[in-house]
Amino acid sequence: MASCKAPHCVLLVYLFLSFACQCFAIGVDADSSVLLVDASEASGRPIPDTLFGIFFEEINHAGAGGLWAELVSNRGFEAGGPNVPSNIDPWAIIGDESVLNVSTDRSSLFERNKIALRLDVLCDSKGPNACPAGGVGVYNPGYWGMNIERGKTYKLVLYVRSLGSVDITVLLTDSSGQKLAAANIIASASEVSDWKKLEIPLEALGTSHNARLQLTTTRKGVIWFDQVSLMPLDTYKGHGFRKDIFQMLANLKPRFLRFPGGCFVEGDWLRNAFRWKDTVGPWEERPGHFGDVWLYWTDDALGYYEFLQLSEDLGALPVWVFNNGVSHHDEVVSSVVKPFVQEALDGIEFARGPPDSKWGSLRASMGHPEPFDLRYVAIGNEDCGKKNYRGNYLKFYAAIKRDYPDIKIISNCDGSNKPLDHPADLYDFHIYTTANDIFSKNHRFDNVPRKGPKAFVSEYAVNDKRDAGRGSFLAALAEAGFLIGLERNSDVVDMVSYAPLFVNENDQRWNPDAIVFNSSSLYGTPSYWVLRFFTESSGATLLKSVLQTNFSSSLVASAISWKNSENDKDYIRIKVVNYGSNTMNLKISVDELENSIQASGSNKTVLISTNLLEENSFSEPDKVVPQQSPLENAAAKMDVVLPPRSLTSFDLLKGPSYIRITGADSFSRSSI
Repeated sequence: MASCKAPHCVLLVYLFLSFACQCFAIGVDADSSVLLVDASEASGRPIPDTLFGIFFEEINHAGAGGLWAELVSNRGFEAGGPNVPSNIDPWAIIGDESVLNVSTDRSSLFERNKIALRLDVLCDSKGPNACPAGGVGVYNPGYWGMNIERGKTYKLVLYVRSLGSVDITVLLTDSSGQKLAAANIIASASEVSDWKKLEIPLEALGTSHNARLQLTTTRKGVIWFDQVSLMPLDTYKGHGFRKDIFQMLANLKPRFLRFPGGCFVEGDWLRNAFRWKDTVGPWEERPGHFGDVWLYWTDDALGYYEFLQLSEDLGALPVWVFNNGVSHHDEVVSSVVKPFVQEALDGIEFARGPPDSKWGSLRASMGHPEPFDLRYVAIGNEDCGKKNYRGNYLKFYAAIKRDYPDIKIISNCDGSNKPLDHPADLYDFHIYTTANDIFSKNHRFDNVPRKGPKAFVSEYAVNDKRDAGRGSFLAALAEAGFLIGLERNSDVVDMVSYAPLFVNENDQRWNPDAIVFNSSSLYGTPSYWVLRFFTESSGATLLKSVLQTNFSSSLVASAISWKNSENDKDYIRIKVVNYGSNTMNLKISVDELENSIQASGSNKTVLISTNLLEENSFSEPDKVVPQQSPLENAAAKMDVVLPPRSLTSFDLLKGPSYIRITGADSFSRSSI
């Protein structure tokens, strides 16, 4: 290298020669393999801080009915569209048409979502036309049942008005009608002659994972309801995220969050694309929209602001994907795309602008006066082949770089095969394929030019149904090999995320997914557990390593040096995938660490299954999960056994005698 200082060059040559000699001296037996790791700082290369993150898309009811803890589905009655009469599904009627008439009208208090629910109650509290026992009204089952837990408090918010006084019973019940929580709304005619917002705490006296919210009355009259919300009080930091699902994300230690899609950003048609300005401000005033790609309504309570907040809560950098005037079926020509460009600039100002700026002040009014740390934006999703993409892209790129030169811009076009014909900081790379194919692609980035935009592998997974099932061990194992290849090539791969992240078991629009949930439970598929092997990779040091083997088509390995933030100790982590059907013997030799590996504190973690198509489930959530055990023979030189079809991680604790060599130039890429 031209900039190499002479003493460091001598050191590098010495290390390289000794490393090469060691490779030659050890040799490879026909039935074993050798992994040589150079643990010197001189040969190490920093892995990007951003390497492993997560990608959230509103698909499979990931947010609506999932991560976002709202329990009422179609809370504003807008899901049936702006015209009346309209469908109020999944709201349902308690009573029949002889005592109750339920309809929708456009009398809402809110200008951007005008639909309200009207109840004409024809029966009364007593007399010959008395209402049925329990009253008449409506109920909402939530997203395939509400999870109500004994001892927890839930906040009910609703808007009500009436032509007369009201006496409304609020109930949370289980599927058999058993009461779990109750309250009464009693108000005079003058109090509810105009829309009135009510907030009611409901403490659960029982538990049901299939509960529902009921609003009933026995008083004759006309009542309107709008914007009916029920949220548990114990969301993460009070920010609205379901705690158990949030924790599954936090356990991945993601360094970035790509959001909100995906095809969800594009829309099948532009009229149904995600538009950030409709998803900020008071939740009651958000119009919501129909996601016409994944075919369900979302009230957009999980909006642009909430995604930024989620990123911050996870300690991850937000990566905002916005629409560039292109959907699946219609496109805006570049000559008139300027309003879309301005919308993107306004969105960046919302995230980053000072609290006295136009859009920064809106963010501040929502409770976050300090700017969010938005450093990455993606111009569209999977749009590179569309007619107007490049023309539109250049308009966005120029405007964003003019106003925010530090923001890194991600192109939809793949730059791994040939150089891009337009400027970009990163390029998007998506791959969905078979298990064998994705494993073989652990070398995909070995020969990519080391200069130019970096790769963002923002969507990858084994999705061939013969291999993947609903989330198989085979799929996860193949993905592990692919990820090791990306880790080795992290000088040209900056960011990596699995897709899709979530699925509600009741609405699987895409298969497989990393985390499966219902109203009360969740589990990680084997692909999720593979990601846990890489939680310490971002910001670690990639160590130079050479794998000598006669089984190059089934073995792949990498080595990193990392510091455990919990105990402040240094480790070498060696990850090896044995994709073959035979047990493998592996000789590991870690150079520069003679007599400085501590057996006590070193561990081995293995992900394995005797059935390649094994899956986790709600009944057996831990059927395929990593198993950790002490590594009793931990040493700089050791013989290990790799079970067939397995992912194994060796965490070697460095002792106090470990000597760091600093100041040398790092190598350009892994030699595996």
